Amino acid sequence: MSRKPLPAAAMKNVTLRQLRVFEAVARHLSFSRAAEELHLTQPAVSMQVQSLEEIAGLPLTEQIGKKIRLTAAGEEVARQARLIAQQLREAEEAIAAMKGAEAGRLLIGVVSTAKYFAPALLAEFARRHPRIELRLTVNNRGAVVKQLTDNEIDLAIMGSPPRELETVAEVFADHPLVFIARPDHPLAKQKRIDSAQLARQTLLIREPGSGTRSTLERYLEQQKVSPGDTVEMGSNETIKQAVMAGMGIAFISEHTIGLERSVGRITLLNVAGTPVMRQWHLVHRAEKRLLPAAAAFRDFMRGEAARLIASQVGL
Repeated sequence: MSRKPLPAAAMKNVTLRQLRVFEAVARHLSFSRAAEELHLTQPAVSMQVQSLEEIAGLPLTEQIGKKIRLTAAGEEVARQARLIAQQLREAEEAIAAMKGAEAGRLLIGVVSTAKYFAPALLAEFARRHPRIELRLTVNNRGAVVKQLTDNEIDLAIMGSPPRELETVAEVFADHPLVFIARPDHPLAKQKRIDSAQLARQTLLIREPGSGTRSTLERYLEQQKVSPGDTVEMGSNETIKQAVMAGMGIAFISEHTIGLERSVGRITLLNVAGTPVMRQWHLVHRAEKRLLPAAAAFRDFMRGEAARLIASQVGL
């Protein structure tokens, strides 16, 4: 169903400041967090939103208990505010490029599994491009896809590109996924483990929607294995701690376990058909024009990412 824009006459007196404040409120769903980000007082933020509501002639937010949610009108104003902010930033960076200056701001979304190597990549990029301001957010896959959909980020680092959104995706590194256990686990003593043995183990798995879980489900289907006991956990860190505590075995990105392997707290299991090799992608919306900062990061990832990741995680 297509959205109907608010009448132009109702919005002709809106200021960029009001839109910027409301976009922050819509993103955080919090007046206090928006005020903190914008270095304003909470009353000042509330006043700007109230003025915007008076101009729109409709409520933009509503409070349910202690929580704030957007009304339908608020969703539309927030979407338009993000588009306007993006267009202004594109104009600013395009002008900077005409002046021969490589500068600007780059917004990057990263799926949680990539947080183990992404900061090191960004740190190296920042050393090479000190005039580019970087902003990194880490979320689960669903949230990163929503950020791309809502144009809240320029680029995303993720596994499989989203099917529900038209994107451009470039592979920048291999991504091995493996089974792990505590070093004293009975399976750790076996040189070769048949996948059928997994059915007799407690398997620690990620939440639905996780890319790692989807890969595990495809692997088990291909191996014709029905898992036995499973315990669902919401993060790689929780899964690693549970493995080290002896709760079970897990299927996880090899890029997340470098430290634990190096100190002998976790070991790889040589299970048939593993490692399952996937790829890391750098993704952006198909219609998005990459400005100089984003193009510089894309070129950096093409040339350096695989080497830097391998050296960091010890692969």
